[in-house]
Amino acid sequence: MKYRCRIASKSGEIVENVYTAESELHLRGIFESEDICVMSIKRTNHSFWIDPFRRTKNRVNSKEFIIFNQEFVTLLAAGIPIPQALDILTRRAENTNLTTMLHDVQRRVRAGSSISEAFEAQGSLISNVYIASLKAGEKSGDLERVIRRYIKHTKIINLVRKKTASALVYPAVLMGLCSVVVGIMVFRVVPQFADFYQSLGSRLPFMTQVVINFSTALRTYLPIMFSVVVLAVIGAWLWNRYYGIGFRTDQLLLKLPGFGAVVCNFSTSQFTRTLATLIGGGIPVVSALDMSIPVTGNGYLAQQLKKVGENVRGGQSLSTAMANRNTFPNVAVRMIEVGESTGALQEMLNSVSDFLDEEVETSLGRFIILIEPILLIVMGIIVAILLLALYIPLFQLSSAV
Repeated sequence: MKYRCRIASKSGEIVENVYTAESELHLRGIFESEDICVMSIKRTNHSFWIDPFRRTKNRVNSKEFIIFNQEFVTLLAAGIPIPQALDILTRRAENTNLTTMLHDVQRRVRAGSSISEAFEAQGSLISNVYIASLKAGEKSGDLERVIRRYIKHTKIINLVRKKTASALVYPAVLMGLCSVVVGIMVFRVVPQFADFYQSLGSRLPFMTQVVINFSTALRTYLPIMFSVVVLAVIGAWLWNRYYGIGFRTDQLLLKLPGFGAVVCNFSTSQFTRTLATLIGGGIPVVSALDMSIPVTGNGYLAQQLKKVGENVRGGQSLSTAMANRNTFPNVAVRMIEVGESTGALQEMLNSVSDFLDEEVETSLGRFIILIEPILLIVMGIIVAILLLALYIPLFQLSSAV
């Protein structure tokens, strides 16, 4: 991968150039071994086709990172100093990426860096929320409590995401079964009937002829159609990733009837829960706003939240700034307004998250209840049409006999 680096040479000259390395961590190690001061490293997008698929290669597994923090906070509670605790956990780590990262963190801490600075040096491997939590813990002198709060926060968000994904599994399986049944009929059953009717040489009804022609065209041009669809999906994904079309896509998602409200509630819930965690850790509201924006997962909402942050810096309250955007759920805005007026903003943000999570779960439950009979009815209608189209000529033939 290629990285645009801004470094300070041994002579003190500031140089900006593009370097190639396996990972950001590996590149930083090369610079430090040569006593070169690194000012900034940013990954470039020149490897248009390769980099997106390598991005996950150097990531640290979220589950293993939570386990590391659980063990880390246990060692801190036992009175073990941070360098020794890192040394113990580095030896126990089984994941290659996590081990490599912890080795670098351990080396930086032993060299005199704080633990937040050591993790911040890992770049995109570590979330800003975690780094902010560490900084807050160092300032307050209660690193153990802050890490425990981060672990709880991460577990809740992961649980909500798993529930959301699990709720969509059944409709996906049902749609897959429907596609398999229709595919078997179109690719196996219809061609056999077509050969049989062709041998008879009789004129086929319009519906039967349409089904046979559709089956023939699909079997003939399936490789081409499949290739076009795959290329279109890959092209749309890359275009979305590199040229910002995802912003408009996310905006369209929010406008979809029913589904848009679910997306908005889910994204807002992620934002408010992260904001509550950071505020509870002692981070100022303005700084916590900036750090919470990336967790929304929706480009359009993220842009709106950036404008909210600008308004809050200008003196507006958080609830007023959110209400002026006309994008976020009204109930969330009202609850935040109550939290600001009563001085219990953190507690109210957590309540907003819990409420929106329940709304998402309820909406997905209703969706599953509705989609099950709808998919079954649609599948039944398609199969019935195919069967009627195939057997009508047989009924006519038997009548003629």
